[in-house]
Amino acid sequence: MSAFPSLFMGGFCILGGIAGFSRTRSIPSLVAGVGVGAAYLWAGDRIRKGQPNGIEGAIGASAVLLASSVPRMFKGPVPAMLAATSTMSGAYYGKTMYALRNI
Repeated sequence: MSAFPSLFMGGFCILGGIAGFSRTRSIPSLVAGVGVGAAYLWAGDRIRKGQPNGIEGAIGASAVLLASSVPRMFKGPVPAMLAATSTMSGAYYGKTMYALRNI
């Protein structure tokens, strides 16, 4: 299992939140991007170190990002990309967790 998807998504979300804030002065974009990004980074760090709850944290962050992106998915490329990447990350870590639980 790799921490890379979670670490990538963490950086992606933080940069996206900052970009959304700088473009539109949207404080919710900043708070959501930094919050979800921090959750992904925390999960990626836990996974990298082999500590418990990393996979669960990555799945949770993916679920939060997906739930917030789906209602806006058809309003532009950014929400669609967020929905797609959160789905891929959640699927990766969901499959990983399923494989670990069934060994």
